[in-house]
Amino acid sequence: MSTDAHAEQSDHEKKARRPWHRTKVALLSVIAVIAVVAIVGSVTPWPSAMLIRSVFSKGGDDTAAEMDKHVPDTKLTEQRDVAYADDGADTTMDVFRPASAEGALPTVVWIHGGAWISGSKENVDPYMRILAAEGYTTIAVNYTIGPEGVYPLAVHQLNDALAYIDANAADLGVDPTQIVLAGDSAGGQLASQMATLVTNPDYAEILDITPAIDADQLSATVLNCGVYDLAALAELDGVIGWGFKSAMWAYSGTRTWAEDSTGATMSTIDWVTADFPATYISGGNGDGLTWLQSIPMAKRLDELGVEVTPLFWPAPHEPALPHEYQFHLDMPDAQTALQKTIDFLEAHTD
Repeated sequence: MSTDAHAEQSDHEKKARRPWHRTKVALLSVIAVIAVVAIVGSVTPWPSAMLIRSVFSKGGDDTAAEMDKHVPDTKLTEQRDVAYADDGADTTMDVFRPASAEGALPTVVWIHGGAWISGSKENVDPYMRILAAEGYTTIAVNYTIGPEGVYPLAVHQLNDALAYIDANAADLGVDPTQIVLAGDSAGGQLASQMATLVTNPDYAEILDITPAIDADQLSATVLNCGVYDLAALAELDGVIGWGFKSAMWAYSGTRTWAEDSTGATMSTIDWVTADFPATYISGGNGDGLTWLQSIPMAKRLDELGVEVTPLFWPAPHEPALPHEYQFHLDMPDAQTALQKTIDFLEAHTD
């Protein structure tokens, strides 16, 4: 073979190797990034928390847009970004009520979800508008999410929110004798925690928090797709288990949340008493948390003699209803849940 032929063959081989070389470099770069994330993620919850937050934020925005289509034409009075403390946007609330209403109305205080590390009051504002149109003052509350703030900061902030609502009831159109604590997902856990704080003096003492309102001001709770047993949550594995464990590490500030006071005091299933208010509780049959958390919580409250209004669906129900199904108001089953919620509120408020 001639020298020119050898040179031509060598050039062809080099060109053939270039795409593989580029692919190999790209693959090694990806592996390096994954390795760095894994190393960093082993010492801090921030990377995992930010990844989870990005996914949840997109879902929250999409769900809010879906709910917007179902907000009735009822004219409402809105007070947006009302500051209840001095921590900036973290301690603000949005207040809605019918524009035609005069005087104080029974009030629903809603705590948003987001695995304790994402979400905002804006995610539930459309649902608050829907409930306000039924004749309520409704309030969506912000709080500091993790890892920017660690437990129990959110509990203290929400207690401050209740104190502000109570002190400014006339300006907000709130009947302070008829408050309903409500929440979804992580917000359901927090709503149950605030209700437990108000109704169980021993629990308030353990948390070293003086409740901002009295038990007789609390009319009911609405708990959707919440978490109430942290020990059971810690036993989850797979991607879902990784997600919850990462979120809890970010929210609690410690990897040992399942064994220390964080998990113990967040597990409201162990602290509720017969004085816990009448409760509406629901979860979708396609949501593992329903079987692991909501149904056991409903049973525990029922055993204590608390009035419980459950809305659960048979395991084979189609379609399988996902986590926070109640916000997907394009679905008939979510409309059923909304009407059940409205009926429950009517039954437990004047």
